[in-house]
Amino acid sequence: MANADAFGADLDVLVTRLDPDLPLPAYAHPGDAGADLRTAVDAVVEPGERAVLPTGLALALPEGYAAFVHPRSGLAARYGVGLVNSPGTVDAGYRGEVKVIVVNLDRNAPVVFHRGDRIAQLVVQRVERARFCEVAQLPDTARGTGGFGSTGR
Repeated sequence: MANADAFGADLDVLVTRLDPDLPLPAYAHPGDAGADLRTAVDAVVEPGERAVLPTGLALALPEGYAAFVHPRSGLAARYGVGLVNSPGTVDAGYRGEVKVIVVNLDRNAPVVFHRGDRIAQLVVQRVERARFCEVAQLPDTARGTGGFGSTGR
């Protein structure tokens, strides 16, 4: 069901709750780009360690869309929690459980997650499928081959 809002029409994303006691992804505030994902398990992640946390959700994204799992800024600022493969990509054809790979970057303290804690954000975006065309030489640009810090000098 499409409703017009500041972002345009809403997009229906089919969701199966593999854990019926956890809520569906939800936007905390109007205008948010990311919907909160929650962990389905309790976990303690020691300093420097990583863990794969299940969300209890499986998605069916429409063709031409992907979902990207982004870190939560509050977890990063307060506890040093990041995502190892940020952003994680959920392709339209994937039907398995969405899982989040967290890492504890704090040097001293473990991070404790409780079942139902918000652990990441899910951003659903339209994606283009590229057709890669080999050429002998790329067209010139003002930037050229400058990269990795070339604009900061």
